[in-house]
Amino acid sequence: MQIKDAQAIYIYIYIYIYILVSGHKQWVAEVQFLGVLEHPNLVKLIGYCAVDGERGIQRLLVYEFMLNRSLEDHLFNRAFPPLPWKTRLHIILGAAEGLAYLHEGLEVQVIYRDFKASNVLLDENFRPKLSDFGLAREGPMVGHTHVSTAVVGTFGYAAPDYIETGHLTAKSDVWSFGVVLYEMLTGRRSLERNRPKTEQRLLEWVQQYPSDSKKFGLIMDPRLEKEYSINEARKIGRLADNCLSKSSKDRPKMSQVVERLKQIVQVSNEGDSFDKTFEEICEEDPVEAQTKQKQHEPSEAWKRRMAHLAKLGEHVEGASRRRLLIMQRAKVV
Repeated sequence: MQIKDAQAIYIYIYIYIYILVSGHKQWVAEVQFLGVLEHPNLVKLIGYCAVDGERGIQRLLVYEFMLNRSLEDHLFNRAFPPLPWKTRLHIILGAAEGLAYLHEGLEVQVIYRDFKASNVLLDENFRPKLSDFGLAREGPMVGHTHVSTAVVGTFGYAAPDYIETGHLTAKSDVWSFGVVLYEMLTGRRSLERNRPKTEQRLLEWVQQYPSDSKKFGLIMDPRLEKEYSINEARKIGRLADNCLSKSSKDRPKMSQVVERLKQIVQVSNEGDSFDKTFEEICEEDPVEAQTKQKQHEPSEAWKRRMAHLAKLGEHVEGASRRRLLIMQRAKVV
């Protein structure tokens, strides 16, 4: 990779050092997806390299530089100052918009499969960008309801229906999003073994403090020092509960989650009251209005990129080759 101008370029380096073939497949998946997808809430892939030597298979990815590291750092690492309430709202909204783009903004659905706070990177303005697409894969083909696959992901974030059946859908990502919503509210990880037994599993603990109860405020992150709106927090809690519905069919689409979060952010900024309930948003089903995009002819840069990615995938078989062929048909410019 050559740098043509004299300005300093800061980068975020993500290193894969794997001996197993699965590591190489994840690296290829990430290069293929990030080499094609473009959205303000997805991290940009600047470059990559691969070396096979005495130390085994080594892979490296170069992202755009994300000055403020990850959402995980700011929620759980006491070395960082606490995130203000409004900043948390804007971060979670941006992350939701990134997921909605993957699920509903492309000709081909992409299931992220590893949504968690550590994969939400933050730039100098605390704009969130999803990273680490090593486990991402294309959604079910037309006429199918799910993708049957080996269960992968991070313990504490994977949807129970996916764990039990291996049936992957976009609603699996919605469950993971619900977990992170509660992490944002509480400042606690999904699993913390150093806490009392009844508090170790976040989702079990918060069930003792329903969003419509007087006790709900007890789950809020003490680092916020009560500098937040309890009404907005309750609405986030109710939204999280919807995302965590036991039946995947009862979980909202990410476009519906985005719509609800936009209302909450607007209320936070303006101090107004909601004019729509979550159920009304679901009935409207705003997917078509939000995901219809203008059709463009592929640019020359797009053609060069796809040619390069095709060369990269010459020796990749099975799902990775199919993914690349499908993504080549995606109308992304």
